[in-house]
Amino acid sequence: MSNEADPDFTPIAERIQANVARQGFMNLVGAELSEISRGNCTIAVERRPELLQQHGFFHGGVTAFLVDNATTIAAATSRGQPALTAEYKLNLLSPAVGDKLICRARVIKPGRQVSVVAADVFCVSDGVEKHTATALASIAMLNEDVSARTKSPAA
Repeated sequence: MSNEADPDFTPIAERIQANVARQGFMNLVGAELSEISRGNCTIAVERRPELLQQHGFFHGGVTAFLVDNATTIAAATSRGQPALTAEYKLNLLSPAVGDKLICRARVIKPGRQVSVVAADVFCVSDGVEKHTATALASIAMLNEDVSARTKSPAA
């Protein structure tokens, strides 16, 4: 998952992976951090009945969760700072019908205090991806002092 061309990124990637592994909600949903590199994050989740709404589509809350987590993790990869979502705008483009949801987030503008991150969500059916959502997020970048005081794992 880390980039061999960027050896300084390896400890950042390892810390993020350890923090993500401690996220109870990530485990509850069954989402997996499938790729991270500097400024990028991909999270995927397999279809399960517990994640669907009444019409058999992935629930919009699952899409929102993927966007929330992937954008925060992508922001954290830029400088290795802990990060928290400040806000995001989510557009649901079409019903998420398929076997898997994949969210790909990328940093548009890294910042010391706020980073801007875009994300796209795709639903996979029979190996074909369909764009089902897009989002733009403002991510608050924390300093290590704030993160340590809260005693909660941040990406």
